[in-house]
Amino acid sequence: MFITSTLPVVAAALALALPTTAAPQPLTGRAESDLSLQAQLRLAETTTERYDLIPNDEDFVFDFSTSDSPVATSQNWPALIAADARASFSIGQLEACSMAFLHLHPRATELFSLSAGRILSHMVPQAGVLDSEDMQRVISVELTPGKVTVYPAGSFHTQVNPDCEPANFTAAFNSEEFAAGIVAPQVFSLPDDVISRTFGQSIAGEEIEKVRDAIPKEIAIKVDECLAKCGKEKR
Repeated sequence: MFITSTLPVVAAALALALPTTAAPQPLTGRAESDLSLQAQLRLAETTTERYDLIPNDEDFVFDFSTSDSPVATSQNWPALIAADARASFSIGQLEACSMAFLHLHPRATELFSLSAGRILSHMVPQAGVLDSEDMQRVISVELTPGKVTVYPAGSFHTQVNPDCEPANFTAAFNSEEFAAGIVAPQVFSLPDDVISRTFGQSIAGEEIEKVRDAIPKEIAIKVDECLAKCGKEKR
């Protein structure tokens, strides 16, 4: 909190710090641009300019109930840029008896929390993080409502819903564009000889193509044991 008497001092310091050349023309006062709102926000020279570009208070609310996307990013919620949030946010549901594809986020750490249901979370940290037996460490935890886990940027991770009911989750990312890498199909997109050498020649030729064809196309993979327990059919 500023003491009133310090305000003139702060104003004077700012005036001395500014160059004596002509003040930059605010972006909102320039000729109407063909640039997207996101691009205009990124080019704005001050926070005030960014807020001026989003005059409607309602634009500072993202409504998942009416959005086609389950993720709020700077691409569909420009207010994130105006607020210099450098973050994105998602809500979603992992269906009963389902496992999310093993994946990673190359540009963001993820905070993952449940609001309903139960999820078994598995995360592989970077190479060199070892367990008590000097093997690659895998961090496996059970999540229930009110609990949150963290997936560092670049770490392989997956979530399994082992129960007969859906699990509702929220996820926060410290990047506007966190992106995702899907491990299995991306690994098997490499040339056959690279794959064969990577797996110690234990797989080659037609076997590689067989594995490629067997990789599920769905983002959520069904868990057969759970389906049997719950009396559900594999769709």
